[in-house]
Amino acid sequence: MSNVTYKYIRQNKDIQTYIDHADAALSTIGYTEHSKAHAEKAAETAFMILSELNYSERICELAQIAAYMHDIGNVINRNDHAQTGAVMAFRLLDCMGMPADEIAVVVSAIGNHDEKTASPVNPIAAAIILADKTDVRRSRVRHTVLGGGEREPDVAQDVHDRVNYACVRSSVGFSKDKEAIVLDLVIDEEISSIMEYFEIFLDRMVLCRKAAETLKARFELIMNNSKVL
Repeated sequence: MSNVTYKYIRQNKDIQTYIDHADAALSTIGYTEHSKAHAEKAAETAFMILSELNYSERICELAQIAAYMHDIGNVINRNDHAQTGAVMAFRLLDCMGMPADEIAVVVSAIGNHDEKTASPVNPIAAAIILADKTDVRRSRVRHTVLGGGEREPDVAQDVHDRVNYACVRSSVGFSKDKEAIVLDLVIDEEISSIMEYFEIFLDRMVLCRKAAETLKARFELIMNNSKVL
């Protein structure tokens, strides 16, 4: 078994540098937060999903590693960032001595997480898709520093910011029978309508459904205590 662990990946200064610079690049073009917080949240959720479905400990850890690294390609460009990130991850993991069979599933998962080109080609890819696309939260909205030093969210112009800021609570888990992966959201409709959520997230929710099916599960979406998917 490889000695490249999730703990080691999280502590790797090079990977952290790429995540930081990728997030800074996205900030300049108005994208929501893609920092270490998003990477850790995605890793936590991907691990939870595969662990609950009784995948092996190592497969769960590889999902953590892939999820933590999935957005590093944004340091090059937002366009095709999944594919460039996969190539970057290959070089980093290969230099660390991770076995080829593990690198293969990790880079395939990273290369298949963006909704424009994504496909749940293996369980790790499916878990990353679900973990990434369900990370909807208020703290992902960028802030502007005002003249007096106060900070306020940028929600007026961008629908992505508005929807994320309107999300006052979100959680991902399993139904009681363990047959459905459930995204449970509470949306403040005075900030953003539920229709706006679907305007920007419908493709992602369809992809989540496909990812769940790959894992022999259903995908369900609950919004404001009502099941909508």
